[in-house]
Amino acid sequence: MPEKPVEPAAPAAPAQPDIRTLDARSLRGLAHPLRIRLLGALRHDGPATASQLADRLGESSGATSYHLRQLAAHGFVEDAPERGKGRERWWRAAYDGTAFDETLTLDEDPAVRGAANLFLHEIATIHTQELSTWLGNAGDWPTEWRRGADMSDFTLHLTPEQSHELIHKMHDLINSYRDLPASEGTKAVRFHTHAFPRETAD
Repeated sequence: MPEKPVEPAAPAAPAQPDIRTLDARSLRGLAHPLRIRLLGALRHDGPATASQLADRLGESSGATSYHLRQLAAHGFVEDAPERGKGRERWWRAAYDGTAFDETLTLDEDPAVRGAANLFLHEIATIHTQELSTWLGNAGDWPTEWRRGADMSDFTLHLTPEQSHELIHKMHDLINSYRDLPASEGTKAVRFHTHAFPRETAD
């Protein structure tokens, strides 16, 4: 009796990041410029102490220690005991990323709306600073990395549903690269995506 052909294994689905969706309470715990930057530093660069983060961000260790404890109280960061030595306390991000619910900008509580606006404007400021830093330092990078960078914009005519679909397709494509093995020549590469409607002149 002939053997049945072996079916090829289905390709593994790309790893999805562990994302926390903000609600009104957690947003108010995060919506502070230093807390947003502390969380970003831990996500991008890995575990660190309050003193290391203070040096990196140009803050006092007292300020970074206080705001790290506040982030921990709201579940954004946690201890990294495998890195600690003696009394030294190391912190790590508890999630890979944060999802923002646009309904927070319409919340009936003005404090929540204010926190939402602060959060969004701080993220926009960080994106602008990162891009400006790259442009200022691009000449120090090899040619292949300058070719591997991008600063583009596009205008498409879409419905809200089509825009939502395209955003999620871009996110899925980017996340499909998360499991690539680290090798010689790899660097941390930042991708910013901005999508918003605008009025056009008729």
